[in-house]
Amino acid sequence: MRRLEEMERAPSSAVQLLLLSCCVVAAAGYPFQTPLDLDVTPRITVLSSGVQVCGRFQSAAVNYSTMLLEADSERLYVGARGAVFALNASDISAEPALAIEWEASLEQKRQCLLKGKDNKTECFNHIRFLQRFNATHLYVCGTHAFSPLCAYIEEERFVMSSQPEEGRDKCPYGPTTGYTALIVDQQMFTASQYEFRSFPDIRRNSPAPILKTEDAPTRWLNEADFVGSALVRESLGSSTGDDDKIYYFFTESSHEQPTTSGHSRVARVARVCKGDRGGRLTLQKRWTSFLKARLMCSLPEYDFHFNVLRNMFVMPGPMPQDTLFYGIFGLEWKNVKASAVCRFSLFEVQEAFQGPYMEKQDSDSEWKEYTGKIPDPRPGTCITDSLRARDINVSTSLPDDVLDFVRRHPLMSQQVQALDRRPLLFKRTIDYTHMAVHRTQGLDEYQYHVLYMGTDEGWLHKAVEVEGQLHIIEELQLFQDQQPVTNVLISPKQMSVYVSSPSGVVQLPLSNCRRYASCYDCIFSRDPHCAWNGAQCVDIMAHTDRSTLVQDVQKGSAGCDNTQDAFVPRSRMVRVGDDVLLQCELSSNLATPLWTLDGNELVGYGLNSGFRIGTDGLLIIEVRRNQSGLYTCYTVENNIRVTMVSFNVTVHLNLPAPPLVEPGKDHDSLDSGALEPTERPSSKNPQPPPVAPLLPHSELLSPREMEAMYLSLITILGGLCVVLTVVLIYVGVCLRVGDRGKYSLRTAAAAYTRRGSRGRKPHRNSAHLELKTISSHCNGNGVCNGVSKQHRSGIQDGGFLQIVPGEAHPRSNKEPPPPAPPLPPTPQLPSPEHDFPNGLSATLPSVLRRMNGNSYVLLRQSDSGNSSPLCHSFAEELNRILEKRKHTQLLPRPDESSV
Repeated sequence: MRRLEEMERAPSSAVQLLLLSCCVVAAAGYPFQTPLDLDVTPRITVLSSGVQVCGRFQSAAVNYSTMLLEADSERLYVGARGAVFALNASDISAEPALAIEWEASLEQKRQCLLKGKDNKTECFNHIRFLQRFNATHLYVCGTHAFSPLCAYIEEERFVMSSQPEEGRDKCPYGPTTGYTALIVDQQMFTASQYEFRSFPDIRRNSPAPILKTEDAPTRWLNEADFVGSALVRESLGSSTGDDDKIYYFFTESSHEQPTTSGHSRVARVARVCKGDRGGRLTLQKRWTSFLKARLMCSLPEYDFHFNVLRNMFVMPGPMPQDTLFYGIFGLEWKNVKASAVCRFSLFEVQEAFQGPYMEKQDSDSEWKEYTGKIPDPRPGTCITDSLRARDINVSTSLPDDVLDFVRRHPLMSQQVQALDRRPLLFKRTIDYTHMAVHRTQGLDEYQYHVLYMGTDEGWLHKAVEVEGQLHIIEELQLFQDQQPVTNVLISPKQMSVYVSSPSGVVQLPLSNCRRYASCYDCIFSRDPHCAWNGAQCVDIMAHTDRSTLVQDVQKGSAGCDNTQDAFVPRSRMVRVGDDVLLQCELSSNLATPLWTLDGNELVGYGLNSGFRIGTDGLLIIEVRRNQSGLYTCYTVENNIRVTMVSFNVTVHLNLPAPPLVEPGKDHDSLDSGALEPTERPSSKNPQPPPVAPLLPHSELLSPREMEAMYLSLITILGGLCVVLTVVLIYVGVCLRVGDRGKYSLRTAAAAYTRRGSRGRKPHRNSAHLELKTISSHCNGNGVCNGVSKQHRSGIQDGGFLQIVPGEAHPRSNKEPPPPAPPLPPTPQLPSPEHDFPNGLSATLPSVLRRMNGNSYVLLRQSDSGNSSPLCHSFAEELNRILEKRKHTQLLPRPDESSV
């Protein structure tokens, strides 16, 4: 043990140098150090096995990307590849689900292949659009193997009410092309990059006249990739008679050359008026109200910008001017995984569209701010009451000089800054894909915005925005297999969030307050949906009387002063020189552990401290006599110290004999590493005397003697491996000998197969050999790594090498093959029913042993075990380590050459 400790201390300077070099490399590989208040760590991590799911929906279809939630009808419509589904919004897993199969024909798929498209991804009918058209019908569009079609769906019977119609101007050709669309008052507004044109377009497809963006002499859109659109009814409560507007969000190649940040792409917001009808002569069948501006999501102190817009969620406010836009931004660098969340106000977007314009004199000049005279009425504005008073009731009545100015000046000079002038969140190692925002009121009567953000690996992050910063409440692993989140929807009525992915749809509760078991855990979460009622953490939406509830979303610290739980210390008896692990698991990623010994704080970071403090517990290295006492584990979060667990540790020179096991009571039911006074054997129930140990031992072995014993065991097992290697070499030589009378492993395998197959006819040309190394690890059901205890009779605990022959050609002659050489005998090991001579029990309670110099392997520790003591001897622990090393070098099914 001391030698290992010296080896651990020796390379300390080299380790420090290595850590320093890693930090330098990490800093050099990234443009700046992330602000700590932005790179937020999720407080709770919940794996897929612990996620509370209200329902899951899967079918034979794949690529579930389009969702439409109808709160009134309590239906969730889902569009996938080749199908449309109608699900019960209260429980999406409820049967039966209504479905419309709509796949491309074989001929259409063949035509798609002739166009050079991928027959595994592109030559299918991917549903890209699904929205309500009127009170009785839905409207759906699909790529239809690179020949888009659209159709009407009768809602009541959920069937197509007509034959599909042409969708080339309404739906993109490919499943991954940037696309967004809206139906507003039975008018369809779309934005995409269509196949038959080399540049994108924003259109109103119906009713007539069809409007488009301009492409000459100034192209309004430059390789735009659309991610979303939204209708803002600015006419509501308007004192100027303003029109409703449709906002589009996208990323495009920059017009400004050179760009201030050195990037070639920028995030944009554009808008058009819903009542736009185009111009009479100038801008005929073109938008007269199109304007666009840059969205700035950046860190000003670092002069760093996030230029790629991935998703945008529109949060309506009490009034139209209170509308907020929450966007997910990324970086242009393909090899850097990072995401930023910024929010923008509609007021600042409107200000940008009322500001100065940009212009470009000719094709070779750069874009710069326009300083000349601006025509009247102001170019790009909607029809208002003041224009109607001048007999300008529609856009076709606008003067030509105004329309000509619109054609040449689509870009605004003023940039739209984030509402907080910086991101709400910036994560280095995560790519967010989609998000949804829910507004809820806390007990303090503040309105909180709760964000649900899906990642490219199938996780869902729930965060709350507090004073311009995000606190990530939890991260949930929705799928065991990594797959991107393709859409997120929220239903306040159902109190559910719906998440789609390539494999299916998941329904989750907006919050799972029952996950927090204590008052502090509930308060630390800062979840606006949850509060402590004195006994448990509950959902505040289910309680009309909230006078007794406690919640602190702002700070996450107040409300639990008088609810400290009392803990009964656990007892531990350990031996001098042992390594002891006192377990204390922290559920919160934001908490830090703090340990005290008899009230004095322990610091376990120095090499000479004798302690190691981690998130899983306290490691005492080579415990000494003076280290007995009361060890208490605290979790420190939000500057509050909460007691987690206490251990009353008693250090002895030699542990007393373990208590005898009562009839019907498992050996592992005793406290691992602890000997409670109440568990002393009773004289009323005499036990049979224990069998004498196989190995001679003394009352106390020195560390050197223990090391010698361990080396002896390893030497014995190593000798067994050498003998088995000789056997394998011998077998390999026999394989090369084809003469009759010599031993043939192939022949023996065939004979074994004939004996064990009970008359089953062997397959031709299928002779193979399988070597399995089987350890002696058992479970409580009498099965040891797939081998029952009946088959293990006569086999030693040290493990054995099993040769499982496959089926082979039957021998032409009837002579039985010579018997295989017997396996070498397994060395006798101590019985698992008895203690080892060093005073340790067979299950090695509370012992942490160092392996490979400076790492640790916990062999066994638990307060109450369920497995049999016969299956966890020290020899078996060593066997398992050796077997694990063997598995890393042996093939699962070695061929003859490898044998």
